[in-house]
Amino acid sequence: MTTPYRPAGSPPRPALNTGRLWAGGAATAAVAALIAICGILFGRGIFDVEILAPKGEGVWGDASTGWYAVGAGVAALLATGLVQLLILTTPRPMRFFGWVIGLATVAAMLAPFVTDASRGSRFYTAGLNLVLGIAIGTLVAGVAKSALRPVLAAPSMRPAPPPPYR
Repeated sequence: MTTPYRPAGSPPRPALNTGRLWAGGAATAAVAALIAICGILFGRGIFDVEILAPKGEGVWGDASTGWYAVGAGVAALLATGLVQLLILTTPRPMRFFGWVIGLATVAAMLAPFVTDASRGSRFYTAGLNLVLGIAIGTLVAGVAKSALRPVLAAPSMRPAPPPPYR
């Protein structure tokens, strides 16, 4: 029996190993949080740019540094959930995933420019958001591709052809 959405001769959809997908998503969340922390420390320490908090708050800034790292981790987990939903429901899920992540990254890059922060802070935060978007998008896409397993088609009911005569 075939589904009304899939032609009879088309290959079966690959199976998704959700455990592998979410383990990779959790690892991506940890990487994204660490990128956020390192990016903030780098910006404050090397470029002397006020990111998320005034310089008077110290090298770690205020609670915004932690929240920025948590937000990056949550973004990675949301991307993992999105890719799972797309794999289960849409044709060409990785193409849609790429577009969603790309546009979300552009939105995250534009967000600092609606604040009244200094120009250097806005540009540095936009660059950090670009790095986070690229990291999350590429890592989650790679994990999703590795979590897909091809479904073996049922063997044909026809008998095997006889061996050739010699």
